[in-house]
Amino acid sequence: MEKYYEKKIRVLVVDDSAFMRKVISDILDGDEDIEVVDTAKNGFDAIEKVRELRPDVITLDVKMPGMDGLACLKELNKIGKTPVVMLSSVTKEGAEATIQALADGAIDFITKPSNIFEMNGVEKSKEIIEKIKIANNLSKNFYSTEKHKVRNKNVNNGDSNVQNLVLIGTSTGGPKALQDVIPLIPENVNAAFLIVQHMPAGFTKSLAERLDNISKINVKEAEDSEVIRTGYVYIAPGDYHMIVEKHVENTLKIKLTKDPPLGGHRPSVDIMFESVSNTGFKNIVAAIMTGMGGDGSEGVKILKKINGAHIIAQDEASCVVFGMPRVAILTGVVDIVTPLKEISNEIMKIVGVHK
Repeated sequence: MEKYYEKKIRVLVVDDSAFMRKVISDILDGDEDIEVVDTAKNGFDAIEKVRELRPDVITLDVKMPGMDGLACLKELNKIGKTPVVMLSSVTKEGAEATIQALADGAIDFITKPSNIFEMNGVEKSKEIIEKIKIANNLSKNFYSTEKHKVRNKNVNNGDSNVQNLVLIGTSTGGPKALQDVIPLIPENVNAAFLIVQHMPAGFTKSLAERLDNISKINVKEAEDSEVIRTGYVYIAPGDYHMIVEKHVENTLKIKLTKDPPLGGHRPSVDIMFESVSNTGFKNIVAAIMTGMGGDGSEGVKILKKINGAHIIAQDEASCVVFGMPRVAILTGVVDIVTPLKEISNEIMKIVGVHK
């Protein structure tokens, strides 16, 4: 991985489990660029040590007695803007709390394996180290996102004769970035939206519910065989590819598959993009947002060549990780490179409103 720093990254590890504190500390201390400066056993302990030690990055357990991770995060935000990476269990409550934490300013999250003794496995160790390094390198632009109010809205059935499709692919930093795009789309938008966000199974439903609560349009986790409708946002479920197929009477429907991961990803942005291209649909906007790697770059080339799609990429300054947009831009097919805050405006210029 590219080296972003000149001195060791100083990390505070916060977890109520002594075992987890030891495992995470050992993983991080095993990397030559990271130093665990201390550990904390609860939220109160963490706040004191952050004031004293001023770490570069904090790992923060979601579920702790006394002061849980969410309450601790809010207090940490009052102290400063130290990047926080959450540790979460793969449960409904854990997923909901994690999505809320991302909305409240956490940079990213790491899931705890169901078997806690697998925490120090090779892949999990690599993920932890990687996410600490990404958090340490973050632009302060990440913290400028606005708070959105919960909205009361009328749920409509939408038009199954969709005129425009907006396709979005994103990864690291995506859950927060989507909050600066989807809630700004008007309820009478003349398009349906399909999103692939790299996330584990169980977390995409909580993300969809969070976005639905703060958006004018309807946001949901995609279901197999459902017909795509105008005014709806469909988020690919974690661990499923989301494919778009032609349906009866000029309509489109979603198919969820457990086909092998592509480039390590399931869901894959490229697989969604290519499936849409195969339908022959023409009025397409594809946006590549913050994320590691290059998922989506092959898909945008196909969408541009076969379907004449409009391609948007998030600019480097507003990305948590300028990986996916950078690779997409290098393909030469991107029409617009724009800050995160302008992506919704660019989409609306193309698709307009439903009259």
